[in-house]
Amino acid sequence: MTTIFSFKADPPLDLIDYVVGIDSDSWLDTLRRGREVLRDNAQKSAELLLNPLEDEEFPQTHRLAVAAFVAGLHGDTAIYRLYLDLLERSEQEKELSPVIENLSRQGRTLGPYGAYPAGPLSGEDLKGSEFEVSDVNVDRSLARALEHAHFLTFHPRDASVQALERLKKAGWTDTGIVTLSQLISFLAFQIRVIHGLSVLRDVGPAAGATLSENPS
Repeated sequence: MTTIFSFKADPPLDLIDYVVGIDSDSWLDTLRRGREVLRDNAQKSAELLLNPLEDEEFPQTHRLAVAAFVAGLHGDTAIYRLYLDLLERSEQEKELSPVIENLSRQGRTLGPYGAYPAGPLSGEDLKGSEFEVSDVNVDRSLARALEHAHFLTFHPRDASVQALERLKKAGWTDTGIVTLSQLISFLAFQIRVIHGLSVLRDVGPAAGATLSENPS
């Protein structure tokens, strides 16, 4: 793409449209406008979570680092590269983005791991090691945030108060933890939407119409 994505672009750029490559007045554009509220809310959420007016408690650079890390864990190359690019442009020293690239590679695994309450689903319990950030180039607060992002991505069954306490010990407040959790949850949603639209883009409008009418 010749246009460089920015949250401050004029006219505004829709992040999902940008990543998928949806042109104005295309069939995919028409498809997305059929759910205009969902489309607008997805963009507003991206702006609020990744380009906040105030970011003292959770700096934008750290938000973008988490976003790139999560996208890397999901293996979605297009959005991963976009978030890495935004991260590089947000940094003064440009030292964090290669660290996030390396951590994303290290953190990729299968899953989801964890244990269900004792019962009929216990047969689906799956053990998996937790991810630890030991890179000296990542400060303690961000390291715990990245570990929490990995935990929620691959160990959703194991969510606990203890997991939140690790964040608090690293200086995270209740408000910051809520924002971090919202960001991680939003990224999972956003990545699924991008994947689905990318599939539709690749199969074309005729096959795409069939798939969208019969998602099963």
